[in-house]
Amino acid sequence: MNTGNRYENLARQVSAIGAVKRGLARTLPAECPGGSAIVLALLNHHGDMRMGRVSELMAVDMSVSSRHVAHTVDRGWVERLPDPADRRSRILHLTPAGESMLAVLDRRLTDVLARTLAEWSDDDVELLTTLLARLRDSFGDCRAHHA
Repeated sequence: MNTGNRYENLARQVSAIGAVKRGLARTLPAECPGGSAIVLALLNHHGDMRMGRVSELMAVDMSVSSRHVAHTVDRGWVERLPDPADRRSRILHLTPAGESMLAVLDRRLTDVLARTLAEWSDDDVELLTTLLARLRDSFGDCRAHHA
């Protein structure tokens, strides 16, 4: 196989990841759509942050992230606290209810992956995990190039 075909085949498979993402999104509870789930995961992973940082990490416009954050605030999963460094700004903070919803999301995702990949060997799942992490690392922080 020549190099061109190898990367063409890879490009087709990477493009098909959208179907996997849509399948995973269907496992989310109706009250917590994908954008809200991402906000919860970001706050859990990175800690309290301003809205601008959420937009940056999601690689979306502030208007888009604002809608997702508003949804999480309305549900009591996130609260807006005064920023001690600048009282005019707000810091987003994951609440205990948000942590509970995140636990539900994690459990659903883990369950669907376990069911879907039940026929895979442990070695294959580990290899996929390693290769996906390596692929992500090869692209670096693509959020910095999003415009």
